[in-house]
Amino acid sequence: CTVIIDDVPARSCLTLAAQAHGHHVRTVESLSDGQQLNPLQRAFREQHGLQCGFCTAGFLMTATALLEENPTPSRDEIVETVSGSLCRCTGYETIIAAVEQAAAEGVAERVATAKGEGPSV
Repeated sequence: CTVIIDDVPARSCLTLAAQAHGHHVRTVESLSDGQQLNPLQRAFREQHGLQCGFCTAGFLMTATALLEENPTPSRDEIVETVSGSLCRCTGYETIIAAVEQAAAEGVAERVATAKGEGPSV
């Protein structure tokens, strides 16, 4: 699963806790306030960019990092970003459409409601 460490996506399964010590770590739980979905999460729901849910967190976190770095990514940039995650259910088109929707709606600045907040490890 993907987390964002100091604004860079990282595979949590390959990152030791000691490596994250002193760094700002964001998980998928940081995207929402716990009451409602954030704009990117809503776009995933509206575009049916999730099915079984196993890969959803990784896609949300890599897409979050992309939109924070580049609020208006091209389709090719989105495809390149999501190509690092594996989804056996959706065929990727709905995931790409969700990121395109979020970018088109100009939500990149608000995509991570907890950016800069939360505990550091």
